[in-house]
Amino acid sequence: MTWQQLTFRVAAGEIERAEAFLELAGAASVAFDDAGNGEHPVLEPAPGTSPFWPAVAIRALFPGEVDLRPLSRLLETSGVTQGAVTIAALPERDWRTAGHTIHARPVARRLWLQPADGLESPPDGRTVVTLNMGLAFGTGQHATTELCLEWLDANIHAGATALDYGCGSGVLAIAALKLGASRAWAVDNDPQAVTATLANAGVNGVAERLWVGSPEELPSVRVEYLVANILAGPLTALADTFAAALQPGGRIALSGILAAQRDRIVAAYAARFVDFATAELDGWLRVEARLRDSASGE
Repeated sequence: MTWQQLTFRVAAGEIERAEAFLELAGAASVAFDDAGNGEHPVLEPAPGTSPFWPAVAIRALFPGEVDLRPLSRLLETSGVTQGAVTIAALPERDWRTAGHTIHARPVARRLWLQPADGLESPPDGRTVVTLNMGLAFGTGQHATTELCLEWLDANIHAGATALDYGCGSGVLAIAALKLGASRAWAVDNDPQAVTATLANAGVNGVAERLWVGSPEELPSVRVEYLVANILAGPLTALADTFAAALQPGGRIALSGILAAQRDRIVAAYAARFVDFATAELDGWLRVEARLRDSASGE
């Protein structure tokens, strides 16, 4: 899969508006630099905060097939940008090395996350998940992923079934299987994510228990647990889809959500779900809930 990068400069006060445009356009990632000297990148700034630079250079990554010219014109004519927007093809070697360092470490009560070439020995009793990133997102080190891993760690039991929607590297589906799930399904729009998840499943010895594919290919399943670490917009739109994929009483964990977006997410799911709870880490939220039992309505 090829990639391209959209680069432009904004005043610090325009960062939120620029991010909104990029999210709606489907940016795969966004990074920030000091537009004055570029020496201090902020790859994953805390939500709701802005770098302390008066001018910020924004770099957004998109799949190569996306026509970025309309977005470029919109950014320039809306007054968001300072100067012109540039579009450039991104060599694969640059994408491979962008923000994909994994450090071996414990996660939650039971998990140990490590790179495929890791040399550290996990503590006794920890369940090991090994990742070879390739070209997919999901190192397990961002707060949104950690929130999902903590939820899986606390809920997955022997014989459970789980669906990871927006799987990236496959870390969540693989963690569910390593924690005792009997079967898992992993879904992503990006073919590279599907490839990476299959490869990581093989490394972890769970490939025979994991189905991986696009949303359109997903077979009809009813699982006990569904986890989705994506963005608030898609999460809102997928409420009915997720409800249909859960068993009555099944549980869901949604992440990639800012505090200001919580009420919108809960409102989208309230007709079908109950027992909402929220967890927070570094300004990001996990919203969890239980599918209503169709018989009792509770």
